Amino acid sequence: MNVVAFKRSVQGTGASRRLRIAGKTPGIIYGGKDAVSVIELDHNALFHALRKEAFHSSILDLDVDGKTEKVLLRDYQMHPFKPLVLHIDFQRVSATEKVHMRVPLHYINAEAAPAVKLQGAVVSHIATELEVSCLPADLPGFIEVDLSGIEVGRGIHAKDIALPKGVSLVLHVEQENPVLANARIPTVKSADTEAAPATAAAAAPKDKA
Repeated sequence: MNVVAFKRSVQGTGASRRLRIAGKTPGIIYGGKDAVSVIELDHNALFHALRKEAFHSSILDLDVDGKTEKVLLRDYQMHPFKPLVLHIDFQRVSATEKVHMRVPLHYINAEAAPAVKLQGAVVSHIATELEVSCLPADLPGFIEVDLSGIEVGRGIHAKDIALPKGVSLVLHVEQENPVLANARIPTVKSADTEAAPATAAAAAPKDKA
């Protein structure tokens, strides 16, 4: 994805406030051998980009005054109640250095699982993303989690899924092996059972005054 930004010459709280009034969002680029760069971006374009999944999990081509850098989105701040991006941080990446990144999970084939088709189980997605390590060129836009073999009472763990080539779980995820999804049989209360107390109460004789 391509992102356009411009160098920011003035810094400080007052300058950032004036930028936001003018429809711009202040930001920074850090990492690598270069010094931290302060930048500004068009707010509306940035706001719409943030709504795209790929913007959060892809290597971005950030064009700053005609010079392009490879970066990752690392953080952004939103206004507490307004649709307003207050600040954004990008990190430079090197083609030869691995990055740690949270990648979205796309769940597939739940409807084909015997637990769902034959037992009426409901599949719950416990996690929506997974932290992985890889070179920038190997970073996937998302990771598919195949639910066709899920069983009732047994979840799908991080180490159960097939990762793309060159991608591995970060150390703490490898050690913790968290549950990503599980299947359970829903508990349904009988309508007759629930209605019984109310019916009995209505039928009970009332004391005469």
